[in-house]
Amino acid sequence: MKIQLNACQAARPDQRAIAKALEELAMMDAGSARESTGYLLEGEQIEIEIADKNASSAYRTLRKLQIDYDLLD
Repeated sequence: MKIQLNACQAARPDQRAIAKALEELAMMDAGSARESTGYLLEGEQIEIEIADKNASSAYRTLRKLQIDYDLLD
């Protein structure tokens, strides 16, 4: 399943928590997760792919981190 991450709405986003979530949910390596987090916090949209078995936990995690997302697939 593909998800487009649009923006982080948190007043003070936790970069480490976002990078760790991307690493776990999208099965990215640590470097890619940190790079994608940087892009997201700069206002760019990023696409990630997650396994269907992780979908419900992914939605919960993204809401907790106050990340606005759209389902693509």
